[in-house]
Amino acid sequence: MESNKKEISKNKSGCCSSCVPEIQKVSTILNWMDKWEAFKLRCSIGRMHSTIEPGLYATGNPDKKSIVLVTANYKLSFNALRSSLNGIDAWIMVLDTKGINVWCAAGKGSFGTDEIVKRIEQTGLKEIIDHRKLIVPQLGATGVAAHEVKKRSGFSVIYGPVRASDIPIFLESGMLATPEMRKVNFTLYDRIILIPVEFVVGIKFLFMIIIPFYLISGFHKGAYSIDNMLKTGCQSTLLLFFAFLSGTVMTPILLPWLPGRSFSLKGLFSGLILLVVLYITDFMQLNYIELSAWALIITAISSFTAMNFTGASTYTSLSGVKKEMRIAIPLQITAAIAGAILWITGRFI
Repeated sequence: MESNKKEISKNKSGCCSSCVPEIQKVSTILNWMDKWEAFKLRCSIGRMHSTIEPGLYATGNPDKKSIVLVTANYKLSFNALRSSLNGIDAWIMVLDTKGINVWCAAGKGSFGTDEIVKRIEQTGLKEIIDHRKLIVPQLGATGVAAHEVKKRSGFSVIYGPVRASDIPIFLESGMLATPEMRKVNFTLYDRIILIPVEFVVGIKFLFMIIIPFYLISGFHKGAYSIDNMLKTGCQSTLLLFFAFLSGTVMTPILLPWLPGRSFSLKGLFSGLILLVVLYITDFMQLNYIELSAWALIITAISSFTAMNFTGASTYTSLSGVKKEMRIAIPLQITAAIAGAILWITGRFI
């Protein structure tokens, strides 16, 4: 927790020094460094190194009767939880999820029964508190077998709300969650904040495609010239970039209104919308072979990049995603290759 060094102090929680280890006390107020780091993580900068040391932490001045909340050791997850606990004396038990957020870690198994039981023992939690209750985020429920945790550790699991911001109200109501607290939304804001990550990750691979397209653009009817490369290469670059934006930006924004349930299909329709816009604006003044080529390439890229949002949404299930990938990816590859062959052929006609 290097970014929080100034906010951390040692806390004995009022318990006897012989039974309670030194526990880090964390602030519930996020400083500008926390917010700057959150911005970088949203842009996929330093994402694989954004971890919190697994263990037990404290907010306020918790004692033996204070609540225990469980979270992942991904910084955004940890900071979202601690920032919701302003004025609340609580323990935060951080699991070792390898720097992955609660929802994804639960699906991968690192936020699960075994890790909870292990962390209870390693932190000496039984000696620190009198009760035997853990508040686990609802999004972690897929990886946690509450009856097994109870059987192996003696701790009961209480599933908290989906959003950390609802925890104060959840606690005030006697740990009773309203239907709204249990509902996983995927609002426009939720979708937009995911765009920078997918954009930054995908743009690196896009450049690997742009370079050969730019170089091949120099061919025209068997001849090669720099003028052709500059003119057609710039157009090809823009078309590839527009296709990328269609999947990474247009699809999440228009998600509820695009036909179908699978992201590959929604991305396909985004690509079709883009094609129509480019055609009616005369941006694609090409022969029929090249038009057909770009129709295949644009829809393939848009459909493929749109699938990156499957793991962050409530629109699909794990089995649904696997089924979608088995069907969609071969079709996307086929369309992209066929489009590339048609486009190259068009350079010589």
